[in-house]
Amino acid sequence: MRKILCLLFAVGTVASPAVGAESFPETCARLAAAAQRENRLAVAGRDGWLFLASELRHIGVGPFWGEFAAAASRAPRPEQADPLPVIVDFQKQLAQLGIELILVPVPPKALIYPDKLVETASPAATAETELARFYDLLRAQDVAVLDLAPRFLAERAAGEPAPLYCRQDSHWSGRACIVAAKAIAAAIADRPWLAASERKEVELTEAEIELQGDLWASLPEPRPERERIPVRRVQADQQPVAPDRASPVLLLGDSHVLAFHAGGDMQTAGAGLADQLAAELGFPVDVLGVRGSGATPARISLMRRARAESGYLADKKLVVWCFGAREFTEATGWSPVPFSVP
Repeated sequence: MRKILCLLFAVGTVASPAVGAESFPETCARLAAAAQRENRLAVAGRDGWLFLASELRHIGVGPFWGEFAAAASRAPRPEQADPLPVIVDFQKQLAQLGIELILVPVPPKALIYPDKLVETASPAATAETELARFYDLLRAQDVAVLDLAPRFLAERAAGEPAPLYCRQDSHWSGRACIVAAKAIAAAIADRPWLAASERKEVELTEAEIELQGDLWASLPEPRPERERIPVRRVQADQQPVAPDRASPVLLLGDSHVLAFHAGGDMQTAGAGLADQLAAELGFPVDVLGVRGSGATPARISLMRRARAESGYLADKKLVVWCFGAREFTEATGWSPVPFSVP
């Protein structure tokens, strides 16, 4: 018992605020500020759930675009704080090349499982957020946004077969990758180029893996047992489906793109979003994921690849840009990247 109490004290316990005392975003802001003062990566919730402190800060920071951007963002340069014009610029650059963009931000864990952070919080109470307002602003400027939050909340309400986020890691789960892939596939089901794409047979197998979560690893000893989660592996000829540079679909983003796909520190291979997209679309996708920020570094990587490989973008029809929604405020900066190739 003494060890357990020491562990909870070290990572930060969550006291349920009195009803009406503060809003859920205010609770997130308070917990994030406490974690920052104590130099903690993780905030301990309920039932063994851990939350990324910077993601809680993002939830609590309020509006983060336009006049609010400089105060809300962690970007050291105020002129790089606003994600709105940069995302619109990216969409326009792709459109000039005949490439469609779909923005797929990964909802913050605490907005889908608020009751795992604070006992009195309800998922229904977190449905309307600043993120939803921001996505409407993007749509008004012709940026297609796939907001996964309503789908994730519906999965919870229906009694999802496995959690949509890892309890001990800052990433979504293998189950979430399947839900997201199905949503993306449904969003583009009527595209003419999709019907013309050559199909590849895949095999689907269920497995259970043990995680070494990044939030779990940040805890002091003694740590709890490692989390185990189910994943769906996508294979061809008993091997993970390899990304295809010639695919009409490019999956671009941060480590959410690599989780359960890249192996190694990304937990396993063949079960991430790229793999589930291959299963849903019927062909492999191209993948460009970075372990850092999915905001500017990911687009710089795309620019470099396009300039290094002649004709790389010629056959691309769709870019799925996927990263943690916290990047809107927690990235080190949002800068335009002129990746177009003359």
